[in-house]
Amino acid sequence: MYIERSAETLVRSYSDHFKVIAVTGPRQVGKTTMLMHLAQQDAERGIERAYVSLDDVSLQMLAKDDPALFLQRFKPPIIIDEIQKAPELLPYIKHAVDGSSRNGLFWLAGSQPLHLMRGLSESLAGRVGIIELLGLSNAELAGKPNVPFDPTQEYFLARSEQMTSFGVTEAYRRIIAGSLPGIQSLPDDLRRGAYESYIDTYVMRDIHDLSQVTDELKFRRFMAACASLTSKPVVYAQLARVADVDEKTAKAWTSLLVSSYLVKIVQPYSNNLLKRLSKQPIMHFTDTGLAAHLAGWYSAEALSVGALSGQVFETFVFDEILKSHVNAGLQPQLSFFRNNDKKEIDLLLECDGRMHPIEVKLSASPRRSDTKNFGALGPLAADDVPAELVAFKREIGMGAVVCMSESAYPLSENAWAFPAWAI
Repeated sequence: MYIERSAETLVRSYSDHFKVIAVTGPRQVGKTTMLMHLAQQDAERGIERAYVSLDDVSLQMLAKDDPALFLQRFKPPIIIDEIQKAPELLPYIKHAVDGSSRNGLFWLAGSQPLHLMRGLSESLAGRVGIIELLGLSNAELAGKPNVPFDPTQEYFLARSEQMTSFGVTEAYRRIIAGSLPGIQSLPDDLRRGAYESYIDTYVMRDIHDLSQVTDELKFRRFMAACASLTSKPVVYAQLARVADVDEKTAKAWTSLLVSSYLVKIVQPYSNNLLKRLSKQPIMHFTDTGLAAHLAGWYSAEALSVGALSGQVFETFVFDEILKSHVNAGLQPQLSFFRNNDKKEIDLLLECDGRMHPIEVKLSASPRRSDTKNFGALGPLAADDVPAELVAFKREIGMGAVVCMSESAYPLSENAWAFPAWAI
């Protein structure tokens, strides 16, 4: 059964305003399925859009060896899947769209931004609308409209009324099931094998396309080490020891995971008004099911009481916040805070000069004390900031403790408890 994607509205809007749209994102999140679904809707209105996948070796060779002939054979409007496999097409697509006044001629899909984005920036600047599609969100699974996470009283009240609540048992069932449509819908006893197939069939193939990884066993150990550290600081020396590689290789392999959309790296917040801040980034997997599988957790019940429970819940919340923005065509300014006094804030969301602190707690009854570190941001809004540092000032906005409460409610004048199921 097709699940309506929040990004469909974005595809329609971009297709009306750009001659080319490019949908990027991890393997198997439904990029092609979404575009084909929209193309079918167009076909019902009499607009025929062809589809071609460059996974077909013969078509890939034609696109690489004779791009002009390829576009003579496959005329727009068209969907071209796995476009990163034939970047030679992009200058010819540019020529084709420059000779037409129509928008929405080419819908491109790809899963390797390292290659795709370079080609797009060089060949199609100003002509392409780029959309990132991640896994299924809570809102999509619930059939609810997407709303970007916005820490305000109005958002907290409206969203908690709009969304369907669920408890901690269901939360971990969703965490272990992940967000890849083809795996998420499987029975529990088939999911482990499906993730193994996903890793072997897609992840390792993409890694080979991106880089010469000669020892797959070491790379698999490296991924498992990363999964065990989801939502934790990235210590390359530690990852290198686990995988038995040098630190330079660990950094390169982390970049491969980022380039394959498997992980997101969140940088520590940096501001001249705040002293002695951590310099280590944090890693979050974009699919909690894959993270749990790689780390050796296959049961929701075991995971919920295991050593990884808090970490993977934090990643789950991060992913939902990220998806709520990305599905609206936004790239949120997300960071985290940690100083040498061991004061930590799990996430900071910056928007319009306002900083919103966000704490993630695996609790149904968060307390005011859970916001105690929010005060560490005080120097950002101080009145006595030197003139030369005024540009670094920020207003401190409403904070949130994202948790498993049954409803949204105020913890203090400047912070609310907000349930993860309502994002």
